[in-house]
Amino acid sequence: MSPPAAKRLDGRIAVITGASRGIGAAVARRFAAEGAELYLTARTSGGLEETDDAVRAAGGHATLVPFDLTDYAAIDRLGGVIAERHGRLDILVGNAGTLGSLRPMGHFPPDEWERVFAVNVTANWRLIRSFDALLRAAPAGRAIFVTSGVARGVFPYYGAYAASKAALERMVRTWAGEITKTRLRANLLDPGVVRTAMRALAMPGEDPMTLPHPDQIAPAFVDLALAGDDLNGAVVNA
Repeated sequence: MSPPAAKRLDGRIAVITGASRGIGAAVARRFAAEGAELYLTARTSGGLEETDDAVRAAGGHATLVPFDLTDYAAIDRLGGVIAERHGRLDILVGNAGTLGSLRPMGHFPPDEWERVFAVNVTANWRLIRSFDALLRAAPAGRAIFVTSGVARGVFPYYGAYAASKAALERMVRTWAGEITKTRLRANLLDPGVVRTAMRALAMPGEDPMTLPHPDQIAPAFVDLALAGDDLNGAVVNA
């Protein structure tokens, strides 16, 4: 009998945001199959519980932490829990995001503009702020943030989303420059066009079954999470 296949993330602690559906849920399932111990966040408890069922089916274990990422104090509390239980964090996946509406640049309601930046930029900064020391304490800390091609192109009517993703990219790459001499690495992953609820909002007339399923891009997250991957400050296409 051949020995069981090695699990590439065995024993590593990972936080995944936006894990109740779509890309976040797919990454959770894949990380579980690779042996990671998971902390999963999202706004909806029901969605997290569905992901947890899939994680358990893959032989994994997850701690569910339902909260809105704009509850920044909750991010700090999660950091405190992980510090007390583990003293380190091996992998951070900043996946949660919001599209906002599609409209001319001068027509965004201020509260909507601020919400998009609160979720897509400030929440990820708060994740960095709360988990930086824990990631540095790991033997090979890895941080992965989900970005989009709209950050680097010209996409009319995507103003709030595009500007927030551009800010996210600059923020993460700046942090990557600051951690060059540490064991920690931070990168951005652009999943491309994927079958998600956000894509359906952006392209309501599109047939979702013609698009790749999130499970198909989850392996790219594993690659960036591996201790042997030394990329830093890169934008990687799935």
